[in-house]
Parts: sequence; structure tokens; C-alpha cells
Amino acid sequence: MGADEAERGDTGTVDEDGREGRAPGLPVTWRPRNMRIVGYALAALVLATMVLLAIVLPPDWRLSDRFGLVFLGLVGVGVLHLLARPCLRATEDRVTVVNSIRTHVLEWPEIVDARMPVGEPWPTIDLADGSTLAVMGIQSNDGAMARRALADFQHLLHSRGEAEEPERPG
Repeated sequence: MGADEAERGDTGTVDEDGREGRAPGLPVTWRPRNMRIVGYALAALVLATMVLLAIVLPPDWRLSDRFGLVFLGLVGVGVLHLLARPCLRATEDRVTVVNSIRTHVLEWPEIVDARMPVGEPWPTIDLADGSTLAVMGIQSNDGAMARRALADFQHLLHSRGEAEEPERPG
């Protein structure tokens, strides 16, 4: 959630400086701060530029050309939205990883571990089937906020992620 949502005190938010102490209550959503600011600011700039160009073009440009420029700006906005939309949501039952293109819904026991080695742009989660999944909803360029978000997620994972042992006949 962004700064505006954290300031409103919505349930399950993580403030931009990162909370100290216990893990957040559920449900909680983590979103990258810097990528959202840059992505949506550039989207506004691209669209405004294309609309302005469509208005000030010489009169020999047809209406379809002007609409084409605005449409091209909207395509740019869509691409930038895909880059700014990633998030990580944790609820009582599941974890939803929203990356640029795909969304993955996982049950807590499917996740083995979450880690973000130094120098990596975002964390990866190790899954019980042996595969890994990038979590673009936490990005290392957010600094302390990213480290705190990962620590909070790891705390939730270790408290909820263990599958129950099956009962043994005996």
C-alpha cells in the first residue's frame, strides 16, 4: 500500500519507514514505493505529451493521426502500469503474488522460504515443488522499507507456512 493508504491507517498497511516489532496483522499488502512513483509519473507525462502533440500538430494532420498519437500514449500508460502494479498480498489462507504480467495465488504451506540476496532487485520465494517465484512487490531499491517488508513476510511465513504433519497410523 502506498504512503497515502498508510497515512489513513488502513488495516494491514506497512508504513514507508517500516514498522519495528511484531509482524503486521492480516490481511496485509506490500507494494514497491519507488517503482510506483516513477511508473505513474512517467505514465502521466507520456499521456500529457501525446495529448499536447495531438492538439498542436499542424492543420494538415488528419483527425485519425491525432487519435493515433493519443492511442500511442495510452499504450505507453498501459505498459508503465504493468511495471508499477506488482504487489504481495498476505491473508489468513493464502499469499497472492502480483507481478507485471502474471498473478500467482499460493497457499501458505506451498511456500518454503523467502530470500533476497544482496544485489538482487527483488526477493524470490522457494516453493514446495522445488521451483522459485520472483516477488516484484518488494523491491530492493526501496531500501529499509524493502528489508522490513521482507522481514515481516518471513515472520508471517514461518508462523503460518508449515504444513501440518499427517497423523501416523499406529
